[in-house]
Amino acid sequence: MKVLYEDNHLLVIDKPAGMPTMGAEPGIQTVHGWATDYLKRRYQKPGNVFVGVVSRLDQLTTGVLVLARTSKAASRLAIQFGGPGKSKKVSTRARKLYLAMVAGDLEKDSGLPRSGTLTDSVFKDDPSHRMRVARHPRSDAQEARLNYCVIDRSAARTLVAVRLLTGRKHQIRLQFADRGHPILGDTKYGSCSRFPCGVALHSWRLLIEHPTKSEMRLFNASLPRAWQESPFSVPSESSIESTLIADADWYDEESKI
Repeated sequence: MKVLYEDNHLLVIDKPAGMPTMGAEPGIQTVHGWATDYLKRRYQKPGNVFVGVVSRLDQLTTGVLVLARTSKAASRLAIQFGGPGKSKKVSTRARKLYLAMVAGDLEKDSGLPRSGTLTDSVFKDDPSHRMRVARHPRSDAQEARLNYCVIDRSAARTLVAVRLLTGRKHQIRLQFADRGHPILGDTKYGSCSRFPCGVALHSWRLLIEHPTKSEMRLFNASLPRAWQESPFSVPSESSIESTLIADADWYDEESKI
């Protein structure tokens, strides 16, 4: 596990594929368990250490993930990620930017614009352990919205940058799959393609307000090596950035989200 940043209140890591954030069956390593052991060893703590999970990544998703090291940080970060509570010390919301490779040519196959917004009403299908798009009004449905921009495309795959506007479970996976473009490797949502590490969904950048310093912090996790080893070419991160600046009217060049 790579530690991207650490201070008295935060632990920011680059999560590998295959590791759940928390709540796994006994014997399965989780991010929460790893972080607890890491902090005990690093600071020679004989007793319990606090690790607050304020946001999650799916087990097969890679990339930047922030954990709280104090209860104060946890409560303030939770509000930024849409959790309950109020605080005069919290003035903004966390912003996330993902990179994903989806099946097919998004523009040619589905007629979607190069950059835009996807909006759906989604609900949990608990027996199937997945999310679904509601075709008719439902009392348990919630709105799911995201911004996207096509970075590179071919007949077989499209590389997209995605900024979440809501934080629904499996949101990116579901919204693209529902339009016929599942994320590569995501068999749960209809992908027929294998991917070298988990699924082709990576938490690339995260912008938060530091819970005690009242300043914005941007964290970046480079694409895993497996992306470069996949059958599909991937542009450099500087090229991705240039495309976002040129084509995504929702992209904020100053904050890089």
